[in-house]
Amino acid sequence: MDPLVVLEGLSKRYGDFTAVDGLDLTVPPGEIFALLGPNGAGKTTTIRMLMGILEPTAGSARIDGRDCFRDRAEVKRSVGYLPDEPVFYDYLRASEIIRFVGEMHGLQPREIDAAALPLVERLGLREDLDEFATNFSKGMKKKLATVCALLHDPRLLILDEPTNGLDPFATRTMHEFIREMAAAGKSIFFSTHLLDQAEKLCHGVGILHKGKLAAVGRLDELRNRLTAGGSLEDVFFAVTAPEEQIPPGERKRSVD
Repeated sequence: MDPLVVLEGLSKRYGDFTAVDGLDLTVPPGEIFALLGPNGAGKTTTIRMLMGILEPTAGSARIDGRDCFRDRAEVKRSVGYLPDEPVFYDYLRASEIIRFVGEMHGLQPREIDAAALPLVERLGLREDLDEFATNFSKGMKKKLATVCALLHDPRLLILDEPTNGLDPFATRTMHEFIREMAAAGKSIFFSTHLLDQAEKLCHGVGILHKGKLAAVGRLDELRNRLTAGGSLEDVFFAVTAPEEQIPPGERKRSVD
């Protein structure tokens, strides 16, 4: 099956600073892929290029065969996007935001209601639909943005720190959404700094370090190759920690 997400030599530079440097990776249908890295490694920049918000300096990002920047309007039809910090119009109520997003995806009012109601119920937002989103807490904004991201039944879900701001119950629901989508043959591409959550969810992993892919592959393969069957945390530190912080017997191995 052809990959749904393809990055080839993807780079983003700002003057002399390189935020993302030559990323090559693919995500096939049905895979949960976690993009990991320390703060400032380039995770959010990569996601913004996938969403067509930023134009690459070099290389390309394609979703479903379409260029993420040149064809960004078409790409968004098959993508559900959840940013780390959702922003909504101050003068719209939650129900109006959901209706607006649904209409932007070409859904009829009856289709919007049918798609939104189970999502709203599972996320505990039903009693807040008439409230203005500007009054929502960060967690409630994240829940509302999740409804909007899933409303049009996307083939690909792109999530930037998806559980940031969520309580434990909403976090569990988010994990359920991710697993259900993958089981239905859809792809999930998410960034997170929570290694334990990524380890529970993901099939594939890419670890960014200073804008470059320090390691990429199936989780089990990376564990066996880089840490003799250790945890995802062990893999992460093996390829990102400064050499002086690693005991001599555990020096970083090649990821080529």
